[in-house]
Amino acid sequence: MVFDRDFFFHPLKRVEAERKMEHELYERFGQYGPGSDRGKDLPLIGAVHNASGYILSEMLGCRVIYQEDSAPQVVPLGAEKLSVDPERAFRSSVFKQFLNLQDQLKTRYGYISGDINWSGVLNIALDLVGEKVFTDFFTEPEEIQKQFRGIAGIIERFVNGFAGETGTSSVSVNRNVRHLKRPVFLHSECSHTMISTEQYKEFLLPIDLEWSRKYRPFGIHYCGNDPHRYAGTFSKIKNLDFLDVGWGGDVAELRKHLPGTFLNIRLDPVTINDYTGEQIEKTIRRLVKASGNPYLTGICCINMDDQVEDSKIDRIFRTVHSLRKEANIEQK
Repeated sequence: MVFDRDFFFHPLKRVEAERKMEHELYERFGQYGPGSDRGKDLPLIGAVHNASGYILSEMLGCRVIYQEDSAPQVVPLGAEKLSVDPERAFRSSVFKQFLNLQDQLKTRYGYISGDINWSGVLNIALDLVGEKVFTDFFTEPEEIQKQFRGIAGIIERFVNGFAGETGTSSVSVNRNVRHLKRPVFLHSECSHTMISTEQYKEFLLPIDLEWSRKYRPFGIHYCGNDPHRYAGTFSKIKNLDFLDVGWGGDVAELRKHLPGTFLNIRLDPVTINDYTGEQIEKTIRRLVKASGNPYLTGICCINMDDQVEDSKIDRIFRTVHSLRKEANIEQK
């Protein structure tokens, strides 16, 4: 696979690449379900097999390096002041390329499908001004709130522009959302491990509360190792339907505060290299037990490198299928 710019924006290569990945998944793990679309040419507008948020940052002025052997690398803009211009973002060359991709796919196939990773409010702010945003919390709180609302508005406009046609918004953030009956609106909060819960309540919780009322199911992607720090705060979001639980998170503590939320538990893609198959299964079983409700629990492992043996991924699948059978959950 070559993950250059054409991988993301050339319509024929988009379709070809996704089909090739589906075929590889089927060859390796097809007995568990992956690769079901291996024989189809799907007009996917984004890389639904790759978790990489880049396009909104590029629309807002960041340079993005597209490399053959890795995900797109966002180069921080280094702006002196956080100031977003929605109209400029939607006039950007990368957004026009994205629209052109959709138009060409629709012309050829009659429809478009899939989605594209739209990152999150604080993630994007950090791409634009870096760590200065943290001092601005104290020196210009009202301006930061205004600019965060501006970023949120750009995200909504961007996502609504394609989700109405494709039917999904967040498979490119986490593929597990495709298993839920309705599309999840999944807000990436990777950088929230860097702020206090009080700062979250003041600057970002209002956005999540609004989105949780407007977009159901609503979810939060939290890949840091301390999601339990937010357990009580997240419980204020009554419509928090889905939560990505970063490796190291206290699953039991989160379940105590979020009894009705689907907890998607993330395994560690680094230490899995050192685990035996037995250790992998033991870890999964421990975490699922801590969740307390197998019907509201998922398992995933994202961003594994080429050193992870297929046998270990196979063990993840086998363990999950065994747990589903033990809980009398219908296999998919």
